[in-house]
Amino acid sequence: MNATKLSFKQKLKSKKFAKLKQAVTIFFFMLVPVLLFILIKNVDWQEVKLAVLEIKPTALGLGLFISLMSFLVYGCYDVLGRKYSGHRLPIYQILPVAFVCYAFTLNLSSLVGGFALRFRLYSRLGLNAPTITKIFTLSLMTNWLGYMALAGIIFSCRLLDLPDNWKIGTTGLQVIGFILLSLASIYLLACQFSKRRSWKFFGHKIDLPNIGFALLQILLACLNWSLMALVIWIFLPAKITYIMTLGIFLLCAMAGTIARVPGGLGVLEGIFVVMLQHQLSKGTILAALIGYRVCYFLVPLCIAVVTYFIIEGRAKKLRMTNSSLATDQVKG
Repeated sequence: MNATKLSFKQKLKSKKFAKLKQAVTIFFFMLVPVLLFILIKNVDWQEVKLAVLEIKPTALGLGLFISLMSFLVYGCYDVLGRKYSGHRLPIYQILPVAFVCYAFTLNLSSLVGGFALRFRLYSRLGLNAPTITKIFTLSLMTNWLGYMALAGIIFSCRLLDLPDNWKIGTTGLQVIGFILLSLASIYLLACQFSKRRSWKFFGHKIDLPNIGFALLQILLACLNWSLMALVIWIFLPAKITYIMTLGIFLLCAMAGTIARVPGGLGVLEGIFVVMLQHQLSKGTILAALIGYRVCYFLVPLCIAVVTYFIIEGRAKKLRMTNSSLATDQVKG
């Protein structure tokens, strides 16, 4: 009797998951073209063209290379997610999925790229909803843990001076830095000393990793945020230091998150212009940021669209291969 009830519940869950997959697929294919159209419509392509023509080919090539390295580091978040969730997808399948999701997240928001698209592609490759949720949760945690650690250091050490007319002020930013460092430290201390290793939120189980895993999370995320700022810095004149660029970029990330604007459109440009207007012309600043957006947003998005369709086209074959490998591993 109990076995029958269990079987019925499993079938019910399976049907619910299938319906959820179908709903997400329909939602995704309706939403993404609309968002892409809005994004393309709002881009001043003439301005992009003029700015790109002024950029030296060596700087553009270096920017694209650093962007690739950053995307690779971000892909390692999902590789950590493989260990964290215990799934067995090979790394050569994980990295393209992470690349596509990150490119769409940057351009169209984390709801589309981070969750909906990740859910779509990983489910097509054979992962279930709880596993995908774990991967998404870990990626999100890793990204912001790195931000808290890096921004905490920059802000608390007063390495970034704010204009006098800003309400928050340099001292206020320093306090925020201490808070961010405290939050990152609490996470590390919990990973090292907490006796309770798992919690449930909204029906999903979250496990606390060990201290080595947590440190790797923070290291990878700090590296990724640093590489993002480095892309901007190479397009700026030499008199602007990298530390200043990194500090402004981290401030933009905080403001962009509060504003909830995909890619920080407008927020990034506004803050950089205010912070650097006494040292550089507005045109020079905007040209550097356009170079950054070309290298870090537009080019990866174009590659991600092509990669997405390749993954979709090969998903069925890859899922069958993954199932065979899992069976062989169990038998072994």
